[in-house]
Amino acid sequence: MNYIKHLNATFHIFYDDSRLHNGHISLYMALFFYWNLHHFPDEFYANRIEIMKMSKIGSRSTYHRLIKDLSDWEYIEYQPTQNPTQKTMVRLSQFCTSSSAETGLTGTLMERYCPKNVPLSLYNKQQKQSKLSQKRKPKNELAVINFFKSKNWQSMDALKFYNHYQGVGWKIGGKVQIEDWMAIAENWMLKANEIRKNPTLKFVPQNEDYLITNNQKNYGEPL
Repeated sequence: MNYIKHLNATFHIFYDDSRLHNGHISLYMALFFYWNLHHFPDEFYANRIEIMKMSKIGSRSTYHRLIKDLSDWEYIEYQPTQNPTQKTMVRLSQFCTSSSAETGLTGTLMERYCPKNVPLSLYNKQQKQSKLSQKRKPKNELAVINFFKSKNWQSMDALKFYNHYQGVGWKIGGKVQIEDWMAIAENWMLKANEIRKNPTLKFVPQNEDYLITNNQKNYGEPL
């Protein structure tokens, strides 16, 4: 018995079975846990009290209904007994017993057992979110310093950039979420270059919510 292959195959079947709800799955996983403890025998003793506690099923009638469903749907073979001297036995169906060499299956477990009608993005969601988060803001100030150095800029400029956007939550104008902090950093450098060439310019981070003017005006004068 291969623990991982069996569970992957079982979850694949779970996905396509609309009859199941959380109670069935919880009970099955509790039975699988005890099957594992017994080192995957053909059948094992099902202690109702322990299995109910493990699967978080509080009602005896619910337990019997769910285990009967699993048996009727051939996830398990339930062998109840009315004889107090005999034990109730359970046999779990083995959904994945052959090796890839025997079955001719190739590829990773995910490729073999992933339901085909599930969008790939469902499996890659967490990885994509992590990459998106890294793009929206740097891991730390060292990442910013290294990026600035790669563009032949000083560490002090990197710290100024980092401290500014760290203070506004990596948002433009304090409102709009940054999508690519490196692109914002390059704009910061371009603007800083303009200011160094023309000291009369005032530096304002990109898309701030106030106006930029290079002219000194007397607003006390009539229009």
